[in-house]
Amino acid sequence: MNMVDTIAAISTAIGESGIGIVRMSGKDSLNIANKLFKGKKVNRLMDAESRKLTYGYIVDPEKDEKIDEVLITFMKGPHTYTREDMVEIYCHGGIISVRRILELTLKNGARLADPGEFTKRAFLNGRLDLSQAEAVIDMINAKTDKSFKVSLNQLEGSLSIKIGEIRDILLDMIAHIEVSIDFPDEDIEEITYGDLEKNAKLVEKKIDVLLRTADRGRILRDGLNTVILGKPNVGKSSLLNAILKENRAIVTDIPGTTRDIIEEYVNIDGIPLKVVDTAGIRDTEDLVEKIGVDRAKDMVDRADLIIAVFDVSKALTEEDQDIINIIKNKKAIVLLNKSDLPSKYDEDYIRSLLPDKQIITTSITEGIGVEELVDAIKDMFYTGEVDVESQIIVSNMRHKDQLIKAKKNIEDGLSGIRTNMPLDCIEVDIRNCWDSLGEISGDTIGEDILDKIFSEFCIGK
Repeated sequence: MNMVDTIAAISTAIGESGIGIVRMSGKDSLNIANKLFKGKKVNRLMDAESRKLTYGYIVDPEKDEKIDEVLITFMKGPHTYTREDMVEIYCHGGIISVRRILELTLKNGARLADPGEFTKRAFLNGRLDLSQAEAVIDMINAKTDKSFKVSLNQLEGSLSIKIGEIRDILLDMIAHIEVSIDFPDEDIEEITYGDLEKNAKLVEKKIDVLLRTADRGRILRDGLNTVILGKPNVGKSSLLNAILKENRAIVTDIPGTTRDIIEEYVNIDGIPLKVVDTAGIRDTEDLVEKIGVDRAKDMVDRADLIIAVFDVSKALTEEDQDIINIIKNKKAIVLLNKSDLPSKYDEDYIRSLLPDKQIITTSITEGIGVEELVDAIKDMFYTGEVDVESQIIVSNMRHKDQLIKAKKNIEDGLSGIRTNMPLDCIEVDIRNCWDSLGEISGDTIGEDILDKIFSEFCIGK
């Protein structure tokens, strides 16, 4: 990435809207804007007051043709998002205006920004650390108020501060070890193995506290991957529609209607639920349906929660037994559906096969048991609910991976301390822990990882 270039991009979604925004960042932002802007009261943007909106028109300088009526503002670095000079042009929304204005900025000296390049410049210029930069995209992608709050806390630096505190302890340990190694004859208080063990155990404890939040944090960020499982025509699609409160899936009396995976998000009291309706589990000669069944089984392996649906109006079949075997060692809730019809199920037998599973009697078409299911999901994942207002939550899988590495590093260090290994060997593990945590904040990270992280951003951010 060339940090000398002035970059430009559309920062709002393309489509019908009241306002569209084109932004520029870089040393030539003001000069490019001056070529394009004609004000009502101030003819040149450089004559306007910084950080104040100025009214006028964007004009094609070659044709002296008005493109759109706009408000424009110039912000002088370093007190900007990227810590560079920035210009933002607020034009009418839609497709034509924003694209024509962007084309003019590119024609007059800017280049199109790479995905996430504005935020990447903010990171490289010290405006944000890496965990804060990643929180920006998490806020954009947040699916519930709680997941948004977690991302906002991270953007404000809650995780960065905690990681910094742990790294400070490690850095202090490294410094004392190096002094003890390099100046053994000087009148300097040597660090003892007892001191090292005490500090290493403190680091391990602080890492564990963060790791304990990671699974729930991932759910808040990415959604609870919930698979609706059952044989054909037991009410899976009806259940999906009931949870979503809309007719998303086709419901018929014909077995095998759902042949592919249907995914939808729903907010259940702050839990972003990614609900997956699958093809009915059965043996079939239909090639398309068979592919759907195979996909359903693959989804089960990756599910956080399975909602297994059984039809009590029909006797237990071999296909039902297969589903029971599938969910035995999974986190699952069992629905005994169609309770409004005469039952042919031995419910006690089902309970004996699945003694550790919550079993709910339902009639989806009659609306019976749906609220109980929703409450069961909330209870399952919000027992001892994490307070997103006050606690630091690790919601990013990259951060979790680095914390796991850091924990392994400090455990290796503790092992060396307890066996009185040479200090230089212990220092290697402690420094590795310091480096692993540094990859979360971006203090010790390679360009290839940075490129991967920021490639997931939209171009205008």
